[in-house]
Amino acid sequence: MLALRLARGAHPLVQLRRLLVAAAAAGTGFLLLCTLAYAMEHPGAGSVLRLAWCVAPIAATVYFAVAVARTDPGTRPRAGLSAIGLGPARLMVLAAISTAVACALGSMVALLVFLHLRGDLSGLPFDGAAAELLAAGRPLPLAAALTLLTVVPLAASAASAAALRPRPAKAGGVEEPAAPAPAPSGLPWGVALLAAGLAVEMYASGRGGGPGVGLPVPGGADGNPAGILAGWALTAVGLALAGPGLTYLCGRVLQAARPGAVRLLAGRVLQEEARRIGRPLGVLCAVASGAYASAVLYAGPRPGVGPLTTLGALLVAGCAVLTLATAAVEARQSRADTTAALLRLGAPATMLRGSAALRAGALTAVFAPLTWIVAELAALPLGR
Repeated sequence: MLALRLARGAHPLVQLRRLLVAAAAAGTGFLLLCTLAYAMEHPGAGSVLRLAWCVAPIAATVYFAVAVARTDPGTRPRAGLSAIGLGPARLMVLAAISTAVACALGSMVALLVFLHLRGDLSGLPFDGAAAELLAAGRPLPLAAALTLLTVVPLAASAASAAALRPRPAKAGGVEEPAAPAPAPSGLPWGVALLAAGLAVEMYASGRGGGPGVGLPVPGGADGNPAGILAGWALTAVGLALAGPGLTYLCGRVLQAARPGAVRLLAGRVLQEEARRIGRPLGVLCAVASGAYASAVLYAGPRPGVGPLTTLGALLVAGCAVLTLATAAVEARQSRADTTAALLRLGAPATMLRGSAALRAGALTAVFAPLTWIVAELAALPLGR
């Protein structure tokens, strides 16, 4: 009840973010139900492969839900809350419950839409256009459907609890003084995985994709070699791991060669926020490069893009963009005290705006060419 009261009294923008989480969960739940319908019509290994294609939308939805939970002001520790029993552990539980409620709402919407399109509620709509896709002629195993719909709420609530778990206090209760943040350690691993993914794609494309080798995509694009898709996944993980390190290096470069106040402030902020915004940036780069590679793939003599493929792609891309925007909001909230202190000391607002523009320009100058290079290399084997 407390979680519901906090959710009801939240700011409209917070409510909007929760509704977006529910919408993402609804789309992912609908994809899972469509996979179940395909398994009812075509039992066998192809159903398992289609279920594997839902991993990307599930991961994108859970990642977005965690980002929203981190920015929720109702789950942020504040002075005096521990006295009424709302310590960090209790706030973590409330965040997990709020995330589960939003995702469960989306899953229920997905179930209602799915049943409506199947004709289980009030007859077949749209002249039965979706009857074959959703196995309208077969009885729906309700237990299996509900089991699939619990995947996103359970995964999102568990991930939110893990991300917001209470951190151990410093020894002796003394805070360490501020110093530049240490560099993230994932850059070498990210570069290695990126190179390995591109190498796997090149090797798999040389072997070709004969009959029985393909990995079917729901709604179209059958016959892609599984090795190419595995290399694509490695490339995406590599970009996500390399994102924080590249963001930190951008901050170092901005502070090089006797920087002024604006460059120094922009560089320090990027170093402090490297872990918070670097990974969403890397994920967005992976999604953008994958979208370019998909455009090259469908430009050839391949089947057209099906409705489920389009829905999955929109879910992954939308969640990536929204996660980056949410991370930017979290970063702004985390440095609100610093910004207020600078303004009290007489720093002009133009300096703060110039610092923000410089940070955005530096990140664009690094990640835009990187995305284009990875997209070209990833699309090279698909164009053969």
